[in-house]
Amino acid sequence: MATPTRGTNGASNKGNKFANAGAAAGGFVGALGGSFVPPVNVTVNNNRGAARSGGGRTHAESLLPAPEFTSPAQVRNYCNTLRAAAVTLSIEVAMGAEILKGVLAAVPDPDGRAFGSRVRAAKVARKMQRSADALRDAAKNAAACYAVFQQEYEEEINRVRHRARKPQQPVMNWAQQ
Repeated sequence: MATPTRGTNGASNKGNKFANAGAAAGGFVGALGGSFVPPVNVTVNNNRGAARSGGGRTHAESLLPAPEFTSPAQVRNYCNTLRAAAVTLSIEVAMGAEILKGVLAAVPDPDGRAFGSRVRAAKVARKMQRSADALRDAAKNAAACYAVFQQEYEEEINRVRHRARKPQQPVMNWAQQ
């Protein structure tokens, strides 16, 4: 009985029947990859920091306003901007994880295991999905941060709010008859 020869990865070649299957499948995935994966382009136009000279902020930091917390409005603005950015990024990363899983599932398993390519793709995409979950949690925590701020500093906020806005009394216009 003839024993099958072993390849460099330890898998038997079975008479070189599947020797070029990986290359063929790779070409197939490359050729059809555009039909499975929608093109996703993300463009961020942010010119807030363009007028500054020297010592400017990096691109990643420009997604958020400057961390200047001298008023409740600035705290609210920072938390809302952080929440909005985290929600948007969470959705995009989750979509990227699904696309990555789909693309990697099309790559054949080197050992020829049934569903081996799907298992490997799921392991890789799971880490990216966890990143999306963490971004979603960051959005929740940003919203919760402002809610706790309002609870903890309610007295100070109300004290200034009442002083800043005096309630208007209805005025009787006697001339209008």
